[in-house]
Amino acid sequence: MKKIGIDDAGRGPVLGPMALCGLMVDDESEEANLKLMGAKDSKLLTRNQREKLAKKFKEDYKYHVELSSPKEIDDFPNLNNLEAVKCGIIINTLMKDEVEKVKVVVDCPSVNTKAWGDFLMDMIVKKDLVDLHSEHKADLNHPSVSAASIIAKETREDMLKELKRELGVNFGSGYPADPRTKEFLVETYGDSKYDSLIRKSWSTYKKIADNQGQKKLF
Repeated sequence: MKKIGIDDAGRGPVLGPMALCGLMVDDESEEANLKLMGAKDSKLLTRNQREKLAKKFKEDYKYHVELSSPKEIDDFPNLNNLEAVKCGIIINTLMKDEVEKVKVVVDCPSVNTKAWGDFLMDMIVKKDLVDLHSEHKADLNHPSVSAASIIAKETREDMLKELKRELGVNFGSGYPADPRTKEFLVETYGDSKYDSLIRKSWSTYKKIADNQGQKKLF
């Protein structure tokens, strides 16, 4: 039975897009080969390791990446639901030519794996051909999910690198705990040039906006 593993990268940052990737393998032996190649949770790999693995996986396997822009994240009422919508697109894309049952394993972003899985199932076109598994820590337990997480992570990292080049500024990793990211948000507050980069619904940005507003009052 074929299998699709799906995982995300960039849920937490205040800057940049969220990336989701789905990767398809033909059978269990092929998935075992992913592990031998070094597939594991992307956070456990160095940038150099991720780059090499992502390139190899993209050459050897069928995959699809969906991006969610900061504006899309801000406008959508619930990030978990947005992720389900994007996962649905990935599954429908990879399943387009399939005529037999496929096992799909998704690293679930929600506490309630069943409810989130049911919501995702509503997005799937070929419901009768999808054996859906919504799991926590799927990236640690399924090499296909690990490989997907590596491609998602590298896709986001490449986009951030290009954004830094285009905008001519180093805004750090984009994560709220990064001092350089915080400095960037304060220094560029109110500059529309960077609007498409920032998730303005994030508490990190809202706190900065509140502080700037208080300064203006005084």
